[in-house]
Amino acid sequence: MPLILISGYPSSGKTYRSKQLLDFFTSKIQSSQEARYQKLTVVLINDQSLHLSRNLYREAKTEKDARAAEYSAVKRALGRDTIVIADGLNYIKGFRYQLYCEAKAVQTPSCVVHVGTPIEKCREINGKLLENENEDGGYASDIFEELIYRFEEPNGMTRWDSPLFTVPYDDASPPGDEIWAAVVGSEGTVKTVKPNQATVMKPAADSDYLYELDKVSQEIVNMILNWQKDHVGEGGGEIKFGEAILQLPSSPVSLPQLQRMRRQYIVLNRQHVLSKARIRENFIEYLCSNF
Repeated sequence: MPLILISGYPSSGKTYRSKQLLDFFTSKIQSSQEARYQKLTVVLINDQSLHLSRNLYREAKTEKDARAAEYSAVKRALGRDTIVIADGLNYIKGFRYQLYCEAKAVQTPSCVVHVGTPIEKCREINGKLLENENEDGGYASDIFEELIYRFEEPNGMTRWDSPLFTVPYDDASPPGDEIWAAVVGSEGTVKTVKPNQATVMKPAADSDYLYELDKVSQEIVNMILNWQKDHVGEGGGEIKFGEAILQLPSSPVSLPQLQRMRRQYIVLNRQHVLSKARIRENFIEYLCSNF
């Protein structure tokens, strides 16, 4: 059943909106007369349910561990009869892409619900949370500002961020009926997802598949490094690989960063067997989602 990713700035009210959706879906299931809806359950996964401290987001290593904990919990919870609400920071588009792939691998729909609270309002709310010892704390000021700086807003034009529902701060509740129709289905219809080559699991791979995966991804990394070497001081830029186009970020990407993304890509796809013709295009798409 569906994966609903909650996105928004720290202290934007993500958990509040998540609980509203949890209550809405639970009520919808309990009042339904359709047998396929009655067997559904709703699971809310967040830092509180995983017992993760907000101070983990101060250091890169501990933040990575926190994301890994959320990723593992979501992956375990995804199933035919479970609606998963992932109420994490989810501010990195590459992480949202990974969770999108996990949902598609089990042939279930997904969507992103973005809590559109303005930064200044989030800063105000966070300050009040820090002052109130009875509340479930806020983020330390330095952590809050760093998370705001690194936030990558969802883009409804990309597959992994669509359908995208934005909930303005002043709205009383999220558009529950629209989200339900998008990821569960409406009366008489069922939402289904057809897996693509990037996520379908095949029983066996060609003997040289891992070699091709390694070779093609390394070639692309080398081309990026050579382009940056020939265009020192230039921000952004495009590299064409046949019909595929790689849009580079405004700041140069270092070799360690590229190698880290390359390793992650290989781990994700060493069992999700792609055709050799698709490796190049798929890796370029993965890089674009992480830049």
